[in-house]
Amino acid sequence: MLTASIPTVAAALVIVGLARRGLMVWKRAEPVQPTGVREGTGTAAPAAPPPAPAVAPAAQIGKSVVIKGEVNGREDLTVEGSIEGTMELREHVLTIGPHGHIKAEIFAKVVIVEGAVTGTITASEKVDLRETGSVDGDLVAPRVAIADGAHFRGRVEMERTLRPPE
Repeated sequence: MLTASIPTVAAALVIVGLARRGLMVWKRAEPVQPTGVREGTGTAAPAAPPPAPAVAPAAQIGKSVVIKGEVNGREDLTVEGSIEGTMELREHVLTIGPHGHIKAEIFAKVVIVEGAVTGTITASEKVDLRETGSVDGDLVAPRVAIADGAHFRGRVEMERTLRPPE
């Protein structure tokens, strides 16, 4: 038996338990009360928090994809495949996934390395080398994080603000 009172929420209220475990299955669907008044109190209900802003999903390059040449983009990108050449996502986040293999010069706002990179990584905000990541090359960024267990062979150049290459 349910003894607590449950106020009406913005969407239909559904409570479902597992009957095989002996829990009650209860389902109640009611229309939304647009007045903003709590049931039986006559006082205004507190405003619901605004919905979280929608985050656009990153474009993805799958494990079986091999690219040789230049990759440019105006959105975040996750790479699980292989790329050889140049990568430019100057205002966006580049994530090299655990299966990604990159042999390129990289320019991005933030670079997260979980796979393998050979070449120079230049980031306007941060380079994050995770524990499964490997970089053979230079890191140029105002902030650099190298996790315990990550492989890095190269040099690190940290400037407070990076000037765009000419």
